[in-house]
Amino acid sequence: MKRAVIIVAGGQGLRMGHTLPKQFIPLNGKPVLMHTLELFYQWDATAVLVVTLPEAHCSYWEMLCKELNCCVPHQIATGGETRFHSVRNSLPYTAGCDLVGVHDGVRPFTTTAVIEDCFTKAERYGAVIPVVPVTESIRQQCGTATQAVDRKNYCIVQTPQVFRRDWLKDAYKQPFNPSFTDDATVVEATGKTIYTVDGNRENIKITTPLDLAMAEKTFHLTMQENA
Repeated sequence: MKRAVIIVAGGQGLRMGHTLPKQFIPLNGKPVLMHTLELFYQWDATAVLVVTLPEAHCSYWEMLCKELNCCVPHQIATGGETRFHSVRNSLPYTAGCDLVGVHDGVRPFTTTAVIEDCFTKAERYGAVIPVVPVTESIRQQCGTATQAVDRKNYCIVQTPQVFRRDWLKDAYKQPFNPSFTDDATVVEATGKTIYTVDGNRENIKITTPLDLAMAEKTFHLTMQENA
């Protein structure tokens, strides 16, 4: 099956407290987004890769790619008002593909094994997301009180989230709903079942200064392991 990945990078970096949007912040000499893009190219050099950016950031990204000699073939789509609109704007760039993954641009630490597992299972089930178990105790807010819940019944959702393209295309014909927190919730609203695979704990979403510090440590640990 022909495969595509939409890498959504529309953040402004407000929680990061940085002058640069979070996807452009350097990590070991390259923007976080570039590490993410290169990871997917490493996974499958034949996959269609689409980077989705706010219109105001497109020229800056093109400049970075030229300056840093990023040779990964990819297309650039213009984002929209929300993540929902950004993914919808990006889908035409995946025409002709059978499976489409959607990934956060600021998650550079998923693994090629997790990506492949998501796509392999999506070929069978149609809609697959990676998850990791909740390890802390959690409680449900009930007005001014709280109630303990069994953490074994919950999991933390990651990306890439992979779908049959026709399912994803049909799902994004729906009107936007604030309850759409990710692509899985959009597809699920059409009545489809979402299946899960094991994600990897290192696959954090870099949105705060603490996340960036953890990312720098993770990057150097990964380099040492691969040395």
